[in-house]
Amino acid sequence: MTGEIIAVGTELLLGDILNTNAQYLSRRLADMGIFIYHQSVIGDNGERVRQELDLAFKRSDIVITTGGLGPTKDDLTKEIAGEYFHKKMILHKESLDLLEEYFKKQKREISENNRKQAYFPEGSIILPNDYGTAPGCIVNENGKILVLLPGPPKENIPMFENYVVPYLQRFSKDTLVSKTLRICGMGESTVVTKIGHIIDNQSNPTVASYAKENEVTLRITAKAKTKEEACSLIAPIEREIRYILGENVYGVDEDSLESVIGKMLIDNNLTIAVAESCTGGLLCGRLVNYPGISRALIEGNVTYSNDAKVRRLGVRPETLQMFGAVSKETAAEMAQGAARTSGAHIGISTTGLAGPGGGSAEKPVGLVYVGLYMDGKVYVKELNLSGDRQSIRNRTVTIALDFLRRKLISNSK
Repeated sequence: MTGEIIAVGTELLLGDILNTNAQYLSRRLADMGIFIYHQSVIGDNGERVRQELDLAFKRSDIVITTGGLGPTKDDLTKEIAGEYFHKKMILHKESLDLLEEYFKKQKREISENNRKQAYFPEGSIILPNDYGTAPGCIVNENGKILVLLPGPPKENIPMFENYVVPYLQRFSKDTLVSKTLRICGMGESTVVTKIGHIIDNQSNPTVASYAKENEVTLRITAKAKTKEEACSLIAPIEREIRYILGENVYGVDEDSLESVIGKMLIDNNLTIAVAESCTGGLLCGRLVNYPGISRALIEGNVTYSNDAKVRRLGVRPETLQMFGAVSKETAAEMAQGAARTSGAHIGISTTGLAGPGGGSAEKPVGLVYVGLYMDGKVYVKELNLSGDRQSIRNRTVTIALDFLRRKLISNSK
């Protein structure tokens, strides 16, 4: 089956909002064997929505729209869909009841504009919105399927996963299963070179690489009659890739570096403290992304000034005077100080030059040191990064987390 995505919203055209829905939906539809050959973005204009639907259905079996389901006058996607299929707009009583209940809880009166969100093209399959006030719907007419989804991702994604995916799976004879391997410490070109023979000889499963910021993902996708058969096709390919890439594979599917590290710390009853300079709290923030990290994370410190490094962490003034704040010696003492002053098993630190100014021939912008104190030993990693200030800071955090992950693995052996 072929599909197409139409994003409706003037704010998208103006660049005020990033169209993350198209990225997510394209990936998920590909997982289901629905190939997306076209995407388009149009403003909140009824005639242009109508023209785009007409064009899309000339080349695609399934069209998914995002946006235009709200209560305002320019939210016209449902109405235009009704006109396109020559269907009357019919009140869906259950949706209206849910809207009225929502406004009652908010102690607000429901307006006529909000009531229109409970009207749908006649014969539609209604898609409940569990996180907002705009339900979606599916219109299936003469072999053409139109799916109308709300614009906000927090509403769009759950609606798609919970209601659209089960519906679309009815039209697939085969089951597609994907597994994503998450890789850190290697660039995409290196990964592809190392597993080139797998990619070159792929048929079923297929293996596709994607470069993300500071990491690489490999998606293994298999097609079979059942989920179990598809998983059995994926398993030997995954084993071979893991054997080749080793510890560079840090997780699967929805794993993140911080979730993997958080679990390792908690499972091993280890505590950690963070001391940051150039990353300014980003490293601690990443760790806090993991639910339950309070069982392992004792504290985080942003010791930006030399005085704070001395006063809060116990970095020696002579170290700063002799080697400077951006040095392996300072990074080491920061990590030790974070662990010592907090009582944590592990201390991790960052200090460096994120730019754009402040660099020199001896210490250029992008020079960063990551310090790690663990089991009575201190390790320091020197980084020489390029990019703008935010890129350098983000890459430092990812590399620091991966540095910690690898040391946790090696210490557990």
